Amino acid sequence: MQENTGKHRMSEINYKEVSRHLGKQEGFPPVCLIHGEELLCKTAFNEILDALIPFSERSVNYEPVDNDNVYEAIERVNTFSLLPGKKVVSLCDSQIFYSKQNEESFLEKAKDACDAKDMKKAAKYLTSLMGVSGLSFEDIADKTERNKIFSKKLSSGKLLENDRWLDETIAYCTDNGLSVSAVPDNAGGLQKAVEKGFPENHHLIVTTDIADKRRGLFKAMNKNGLVIDCVVPRGNLRADKMAQSDVLNERMKSILSKSGKTMDRNAYGAMYEMIGFDLRTFSSNLEKLVNYVGERKKITLADVESILRRTKKDPIYELTNAVSERNVGDAFFFLASLLSAGFFPLQALSAISNQIRKVLLAKDFADSPRGKKVWNSRMTYANFQAAVMPEIQKYDEELLSCLEKWGNMLAKKTAPDTLGTISGGKKKKAKKEKAKPKPSTDLLMMKNPRSPYPVYLMMKKSEKFTSEELIRAIESLSETDMKLKTANQNPKLVLEEVILRICRRA
Repeated sequence: MQENTGKHRMSEINYKEVSRHLGKQEGFPPVCLIHGEELLCKTAFNEILDALIPFSERSVNYEPVDNDNVYEAIERVNTFSLLPGKKVVSLCDSQIFYSKQNEESFLEKAKDACDAKDMKKAAKYLTSLMGVSGLSFEDIADKTERNKIFSKKLSSGKLLENDRWLDETIAYCTDNGLSVSAVPDNAGGLQKAVEKGFPENHHLIVTTDIADKRRGLFKAMNKNGLVIDCVVPRGNLRADKMAQSDVLNERMKSILSKSGKTMDRNAYGAMYEMIGFDLRTFSSNLEKLVNYVGERKKITLADVESILRRTKKDPIYELTNAVSERNVGDAFFFLASLLSAGFFPLQALSAISNQIRKVLLAKDFADSPRGKKVWNSRMTYANFQAAVMPEIQKYDEELLSCLEKWGNMLAKKTAPDTLGTISGGKKKKAKKEKAKPKPSTDLLMMKNPRSPYPVYLMMKKSEKFTSEELIRAIESLSETDMKLKTANQNPKLVLEEVILRICRRA
């Protein structure tokens, strides 16, 4: 056993210093705590794991522990591997520091997550707060009583001035059958293990969004290991806003440098105005823009407005997008928002049906000989335009030709004689036949060749389903249509049932 005697003692470092620290000669400490902004924690964690354990060795020498099982993690990090070398055990997204002292932080994070439409995360923070406070959903059922309880936990009442976010989060929890469980206090056990030490070359890495520096566990990790600070201030003070802007700028440079792109200042400003400080959403939208501009080197304000503004202004688009991404939490949230705003259930069902039908058309092309020849889910938008678009247009032309042939065959079977008769049995000349219009259909992939980007996105969405799953989804949507029109059931529950059927994986 390698005791932690101060050999590895070091102070807390900022996430920007991780690369420099990994280059030091004295080796990596036995325990590492990474705390703060989720995406920054994940980036730092991956960088450390890549440095310690090559990907080829992770099946043996890397052991992630789920469900915040602290004692299992302690046991594993003290168990020797079958093969020699370094061993890493991780506790990711841990709640080890959650306590009553963090109550205000829980509420702030729950509101931020709800504002970002991440209802799963908002529910996690709210139920964690209720767990450490000994509250049940019955305790907060009455709005007046609820606000009294929560206002005692806040330094100011700003979070409750507009508490619609709290109503939405509670509704999400109850609609999804989420329960409140007491947060176990495992910090003492982990603190003793850290102070005792782990076998040589065995490492425990813990990531968490909240870390209380006053706790004995934090001090033990800081003394005997490495603490990486990924915290970004969430306030509205000038210093807080500058810190947030710095983090977004770093993220922007990291993403753009990989693709050789630049971004117009006005484009960045528009993105920030639309998204605010939400690092995950900012990153995913920036990657979407990189894909959209293709070979062009600069992302402009026009690009941001054409790609991102629709998402902000069109909640029905958000709903259909969540369903086709198989994201149950987001789909339930946007459905509830639409219905509460007066949207008719059949309108919501129609929008979902249209989206699934488009995904099925994309899947049909992807599985066709033409699609298999050119389509690759990892291809860029520019490659899609060059290689796949021409094949989709040919695919659509073949479909139109086939429909035209079917139409002609049906016309021959049902058309009367082209010559009529007049008295005396003589034939009269038939009227000159009008030119037949081309068949009309909504089964075409490329309805507007000048706007191929939505088709590219639909092709990518089709990778999330099998053809069989999409056909079953169409059948379920048809059954739901009948239920909404004939059965005396709660429309919201009926729609949630079909969304769950579509989104869950077999």
